[in-house]
Amino acid sequence: MLLRLAPGVPPLRCPLRWRVSPRARRVSLRIDPVEGEVVVTLPPTASQRAGLALLRRHAGWVATRLHALPPPLRLAPGVAVPVGDVPHLVQHETARPGSALLSEGRILVGGAEEALPRRVLALLRAEASLRIAPRAWRHAATLGVAPQAIRLKDPRSRWASCAVDGTLAFSWRLVMAPPWVLDYVVAHEVAHLREMNHSPRFWASLARLSPHRAAAHGWLRQHGPRLLRVG
Repeated sequence: MLLRLAPGVPPLRCPLRWRVSPRARRVSLRIDPVEGEVVVTLPPTASQRAGLALLRRHAGWVATRLHALPPPLRLAPGVAVPVGDVPHLVQHETARPGSALLSEGRILVGGAEEALPRRVLALLRAEASLRIAPRAWRHAATLGVAPQAIRLKDPRSRWASCAVDGTLAFSWRLVMAPPWVLDYVVAHEVAHLREMNHSPRFWASLARLSPHRAAAHGWLRQHGPRLLRVG
């Protein structure tokens, strides 16, 4: 839709996604940084009119957040995709089997070109698993704990989480970050297996695993948004 910001100001093209949630108690807005959309969440009893009214009241906030999003990086031949923060050039080779692999700064993709984005994403997820799981188990051994399971997801608002049952979940997009940033995020969640809080004891446990707390947070604040736009 076109969102009017103020008299004399060109309207903003605002991609919308409506979501009805039985758990929602009020109308809310958020920006989906992956799709570049405004998500309007409604309780079952609310109307879209209420959502549009909220959207118009917060038009300035929406415009600021949308303009702050980095441009999307669509997966196609010739695009450079970071793996461990090292650019890898996507190269399509029709004669290759229908799969993707990393090779000397390149991502080689075979098969039909229309399947290229899916195959590159599958490769990145597989590489993320290879890099995350061993780190998680190594850090867990240091603290004398063990995860219930290690899973990869594609969350919009956090890079990782630790569930009360000990399941660790990580964004596969961390594979595109520098190894020391990925290692810090893994260490952070493993430390929650010892302390499910952010108490001094938690930070002491984390300090045993990684010295990069401030630097990793800073890197993710600055560069994390562009990782969310790859796909």
